[in-house]
Amino acid sequence: MAKDMNNILIPTDFSDNAWNALDYAVSFFKKEECSFYLLHVSASEMVASGITSEIIMSPFEEKTTVSKRFTDLREKIKQFPTNKKHHFFTLHEYGYLVDTIRNIVAEKSIDYIVMGTKGASGWKERTIGSNTGDVITKVKCPILVIPEKATYIKPIEIAFPTDYNLQYRSKVLNTIRTVVATSDANFRILHIAKKEKELSELQKENKNLLDDYLGDTLKHSFHFLSTANIEEGVQSFVESSNINMITMIAKNVNFFQRILFRPTVEKISYHTHIPFFVLHE
Repeated sequence: MAKDMNNILIPTDFSDNAWNALDYAVSFFKKEECSFYLLHVSASEMVASGITSEIIMSPFEEKTTVSKRFTDLREKIKQFPTNKKHHFFTLHEYGYLVDTIRNIVAEKSIDYIVMGTKGASGWKERTIGSNTGDVITKVKCPILVIPEKATYIKPIEIAFPTDYNLQYRSKVLNTIRTVVATSDANFRILHIAKKEKELSELQKENKNLLDDYLGDTLKHSFHFLSTANIEEGVQSFVESSNINMITMIAKNVNFFQRILFRPTVEKISYHTHIPFFVLHE
């Protein structure tokens, strides 16, 4: 990657799901020099009293409990293959999750957030859990979202759903280039629409910009699917192209909201095992 050191923030509630996100991050960035910041956010007594009627631990009890959990987590981290390029730090903060993460992103110059999500336990539920959804939409930092059933596979096939209506800024393009180059992946740009028709001048311009920027050095191709249902189109493409990761731009609201957040039907399963890389401008 471009920088000598990547700063990776991994929020944790010490669950198996959070561990899975850490496990994936360590594998994904195994060739890069990284500082991993493991963050646990406790609700302060004032904050917690407004959102729950449960008994709140005293600050001392909370600090002691979290300290013990971090000690256990450090021991578990020793299971990872020795990698002298990886450094781990623990952070315990009090307050609101999103505000705290924003502060840490600025303070530690965070390059990427890696966060687990339990996904939908029932098909009528939202695809992404509320905490992860809040971070995705409210913190402007690239975030790698790891579903609970995802296991690390080197991203050989990365899908990029787009309607070409969004102008791709250099910050987003640079991140895309970095991810694709680091993984030596095939980058599959996917346009889904109800029916095939000629692109508008704006869409053509944005598509050409993407093509030019990726250039001959990065493996990429353009694909079109005609379907009235974006989620089903993505599912079909994921299955037919053996997609290992889906990259999205948060500002592309139409695709972004429908693919990540809309209630879905049972046959839509990509959100349970395919990581999402969400980019912000």
